[in-house]
Amino acid sequence: MSTESASEDSLEKDRQALFTFFRHFPFNQLMGMELVDIEPGRARLSMSWREDLCQPAGILHGGAMASLADTAIAHAILLTPEHRALRDEHGGRMVSVDLRLKYLRPVGEGKVFCDARVLRMGRQIIHTDAVITTPEGKEVALADSIYMLVTANQLQRRA
Repeated sequence: MSTESASEDSLEKDRQALFTFFRHFPFNQLMGMELVDIEPGRARLSMSWREDLCQPAGILHGGAMASLADTAIAHAILLTPEHRALRDEHGGRMVSVDLRLKYLRPVGEGKVFCDARVLRMGRQIIHTDAVITTPEGKEVALADSIYMLVTANQLQRRA
């Protein structure tokens, strides 16, 4: 087996593990989020409107949409070579530094999709963005975020 083929097998194994983990992670279940697709630098998630995720006016709460965007962005980073190497070699992780959302239209029913991507992957700082849309492609919210890669040692010192 070639090195490239082994690397592709490892990537696919990680990809499938993320689908499994995502389905069983309590927060994702609580929010009703689904992982639709994931690849290095990109992720697509969905979430259905539910009454218990609404604000008093009956529209999807902005915090629910922020959670969807943040989760999609994190998943866009997970399969990047930089994150996988940090995880495998140093037990490292990523942490969110900044998340901004611009709400464009209310969601009063149905399902929304969030497409996230990595715009720039630095040694430690990662610039990302995401768009939340209706099934018809109407933009609901735009997000941008900055994440930071940290080693396990850095995480322990902060704790």
